[in-house]
Amino acid sequence: MTGTDTGAGGAAARAQDVWKVYGSGEAEVIALRGVSAEFERARFTAIMGPSGSGKSTLMHCLAGLDSTTRGDVWIGDTKVTGLGDAGLTKLRRDKVGFIFQQFNLLPTLTAAENILLPLNIAGRKPDPTWYDTVIDTVGLRDRLDHRPAQLSGGQQQRVACARALVARPQVIFADEPTGNLDSRSGAEVLGFLRNSVREHHQTIVMVTHDPVAAAYADRVIFLADGQIVSELVEPTAETVLDTLKNLDVLTDVPGAV
Repeated sequence: MTGTDTGAGGAAARAQDVWKVYGSGEAEVIALRGVSAEFERARFTAIMGPSGSGKSTLMHCLAGLDSTTRGDVWIGDTKVTGLGDAGLTKLRRDKVGFIFQQFNLLPTLTAAENILLPLNIAGRKPDPTWYDTVIDTVGLRDRLDHRPAQLSGGQQQRVACARALVARPQVIFADEPTGNLDSRSGAEVLGFLRNSVREHHQTIVMVTHDPVAAAYADRVIFLADGQIVSELVEPTAETVLDTLKNLDVLTDVPGAV
C-alpha cells in the first residue's frame, strides 16, 4: 500500500480540507465543503446533522468507500487519497471495520461463521484470546451456532459488531447502527460500542441522527450544508438536541468549490 504521512500523528482517521462534489453545472451538488477533522484513537465520535448535511459522505470518504474531489484523508499513517483498487481493498480488509444499519449477515452462515468471515477471506486466523473477549463482550456465546434468522435484530447487530471488532481494525465506522432496532436493543448495541472503546481501546466513528445514540459518544461533530459547524465533548441527549435545533444559526456557507 502506498502513501504514508507521519503528520497523521495520534489520529486513527483524519480529513484535511475535504471537498466532495457530485455532478456538474446545474446538477452540481456540493456534499462536503472543506472539511478538516481528526478522530482520536480509542475515542467514540458521533457525526450528526440534518439529511443532506454530508455526514454519511464524510464517513464514506474517511473509510475509502468514496473518493474526495479535493483534499486528503488518512487512516492512521496511511494516506487513503489516491490509493488504487488493490490498496483500498487491503486498507478496508486490514485497518477498517464496518457496522451498517442493515446487518449484512449471510443467512446461510452461523453467527460464529459470520463473525470470522472477513478473517477467513483474508486468510488470517483470529487471535483466540481476543476472539473470546469479543464474544463475551457482545454476550453471544450461547448463540454462536445460530443462523441470522434464529436471532433477534439486536443479536444480529451484535454479531455484526463482533465481526467488525474481531480483526482489531484501527477504526470502526458505524452508519446508523441502531436505525433498525428497538430502543432496548439499540441501547444494548450502543453500550457494547462504548465499552469496546473504554475497555478495549477501539476507535469508533458513528453517523447517527439520534441524540440518545450520540450521547453514548465521547464527542459529537455537527455538520450542516457540508461543513463542520459545531462540536460537543461529553455530550448528553439534551445538549445534542439543543445543538441540532440551533444548526441553522451556526451555518455559514462559503462559495462553491
